[in-house]
Amino acid sequence: MTVSPDLPNPDHVLRIAQELSLKVHQVAATTQLIKEGATVPFIARYRKEVTGELDEVAVLAIRDRMEQLTQLDERRLAIVGSLKERGLLTPQLEGALNAAATMTKLEDIYLPYRPKKRTRATIAKELGLEPLAELLWAQDFTTDPIAAAQPFIGREVEYENKKSKIENTDQVLAGARDILAERIADDAAAREKLRGLYRTNAVISSKVLTGKEAEGAKFKDYFDWTEPLAKAPSHRVLAMRRGEKELFLMMRITLPDEAAAPAELEPLFVKGRTAAGEQVRLAVQDACKRLLCPAMETEMRLDSKKRADEAAIKVFTDNLRELLLAAPLGQKAVMAVDPGFRTGCKIVLLDRQGKLLHNDVVYPDRHAVEASEKIKGFVEFFKVEAIAIGNGTAGRETEAFIRGLGLPPAIPVVMVNESGASIYSASEVAREEFPEHDLTVRGSVSIGRRLMDPLAELVKLDPKSIGVGQYQHDVDQSALKRSLDDTVVSSVNGVGVELNTASKQLLSYVSGLNAATAAAIVARRNEQGPFKSRADLLSVPRLGPKAFEQAAGFLRIRDSAHPLDSSAVHPESYPIVEKMAADVGVTVADLMRDGLARAKIRPENYVSEKVGLPTLTDILAELAKPGRDPRERFEAFSFQEGVNKPEDLKPGMKLPGIVTNVTAFGAFVDIGVHQDGLVHVSQLADSFVKDPATVVKPGQKVQVTVTEIDLPRNRIALSMRSNPQLGGRAPLGGAPATGPGPRPGARTGPGAAPRPAAPPARPPQSLNDDWFASALKKKR
Repeated sequence: MTVSPDLPNPDHVLRIAQELSLKVHQVAATTQLIKEGATVPFIARYRKEVTGELDEVAVLAIRDRMEQLTQLDERRLAIVGSLKERGLLTPQLEGALNAAATMTKLEDIYLPYRPKKRTRATIAKELGLEPLAELLWAQDFTTDPIAAAQPFIGREVEYENKKSKIENTDQVLAGARDILAERIADDAAAREKLRGLYRTNAVISSKVLTGKEAEGAKFKDYFDWTEPLAKAPSHRVLAMRRGEKELFLMMRITLPDEAAAPAELEPLFVKGRTAAGEQVRLAVQDACKRLLCPAMETEMRLDSKKRADEAAIKVFTDNLRELLLAAPLGQKAVMAVDPGFRTGCKIVLLDRQGKLLHNDVVYPDRHAVEASEKIKGFVEFFKVEAIAIGNGTAGRETEAFIRGLGLPPAIPVVMVNESGASIYSASEVAREEFPEHDLTVRGSVSIGRRLMDPLAELVKLDPKSIGVGQYQHDVDQSALKRSLDDTVVSSVNGVGVELNTASKQLLSYVSGLNAATAAAIVARRNEQGPFKSRADLLSVPRLGPKAFEQAAGFLRIRDSAHPLDSSAVHPESYPIVEKMAADVGVTVADLMRDGLARAKIRPENYVSEKVGLPTLTDILAELAKPGRDPRERFEAFSFQEGVNKPEDLKPGMKLPGIVTNVTAFGAFVDIGVHQDGLVHVSQLADSFVKDPATVVKPGQKVQVTVTEIDLPRNRIALSMRSNPQLGGRAPLGGAPATGPGPRPGARTGPGAAPRPAAPPARPPQSLNDDWFASALKKKR
């Protein structure tokens, strides 16, 4: 079907609607908006009437599926073009290609016609054995393969500058079977049947490479491991692949019974118990062993990797969203401290907008009196309203020192996760912001700003350096980047951005903007002063009407001449609000302040062809709480006093903690001892937990019980169960001994994860065993 590039493909629209259980008009309208340049946040927030109130998840699903189907079409066109060029395209073949609904089916159909390198089958064909192969393929009961092979004895073929001669009947029949084996291996039905067998019955296994036992000890749980592929969780698949990549393991995906593959395919090709049929049966066995099973193993490796990537990426994006949307302290004067007793504590003072006012270094361990006087003086002179302390080395000691200074109790002292701060301090962004300051000052600023507004600060970092991923360096990097970008865009636009104070990094994630337009906005702001209204955006170079339409509703201007500029009401809806205000005899500002005036509004009276009740309902909700931050209210958190290092822990201790990372096998929790503890998935709740993300999220405040401490290896086992068993008897499960691996420049780095589950029974495993190896994140 020929489709205008400006319109959605109707076949794709129908298919997506069916797959996602949506109405056709919803998919068509959403696809058209995306084609016209609308962003996902804009569509979900300001085009509800058009899409039938689809949320961001549904819009993203439509976008991604439409792209997949477009790629399928592009590949189909390339295949048809190749077949036409080589004179191989028939109406029947073209019909089959057009009917192929998946990339796998499309490639299966094309496989027999794909240009091949010289194979055993092509050599046999060069020897003229194809007529014999056809004779055997017919499987006539009168055919005598030995007699039929006699005329071909003595034939010669040249291969790699050497001549080969057929010397006997066995060689003739073997050559004919090579032709049949390739035909069987290229058969789309056979491949689909065998693919189904692998998906249902295949096992994934790994073994240690000879001589690598000591060097690859971190993978020892996978030295001899086997489990059903269909049930293998993502973290175990990725762990085995990593062990293979690092040349410690050999990973295979095979059928438990080698005879299962030919037994599955023989009924497709063997017609009966004839002498020729026996030759076809042998060809089926050869095709399975030499061609099809290796091809299926490759497919299953790719398929399992893709599924594992999707699961790992979902874990990462879910964790990232929670961190980005963490409760902000808000605009407060902050003193930020990057702890360090040996090298000194780096201190910066920030105003309510996060501007650096002053920096210094104090030495609480060597010059306690001087450090005390300086800090007290800073608090008083700069009117400090909160103190942020990085949770790196000496963080708890620094916290105890500051808490002991007798500062006003109204000033909260907050430990801040500084993962990624070193990445920021060495980045081009930080150098541009603070060209005259060194890394330590930049890192301290990042710690303070992260307390004030986590979202605004974290967008300056590559999400992979924030420290909430699981195998982030092993998954498809382009898919990971896209998902992370979607998450950041969704989070930024969900909160909204203050136009006159936002960094260009934050602005670049606003719907409709990019790095260039964000930089142009900041340049315009620096040259001409703050924007007085949203309409002023149209004066920014290279920011046209389309970009304005997409971005304006997500940008806020506090104290603007137009009161709606500080809200999420889109400028295109200003006339509606102005009419509402006029109808009840008040100004727009009064309407936003006066609940009684808003109660008089009947939204159905303002419905038009372009604006329906969903948008009108959103407008009234926004007028009630204009520019409301959807994030939770900030609550200060304190670790247990007197528990500053692993040596202070004892089994049975109940402690407050903060979840720092959630994985498929459990959650890491910071309990203030410079070493995160692991709450295994089996210890997250009294009931069975399949997905840890349903119970905990990064940044969540939790109460945990210490179940075991391994001081020599700095490992801590925790539980969130009401009656945890002490002594470290956690069940098998989780990730392998290598874990997520270090993050470049991050101040924390998860190592290996727990040992894999052994179905069906899972015997207890002590903390002293190797399943725990390096799973815990070590503070710098």
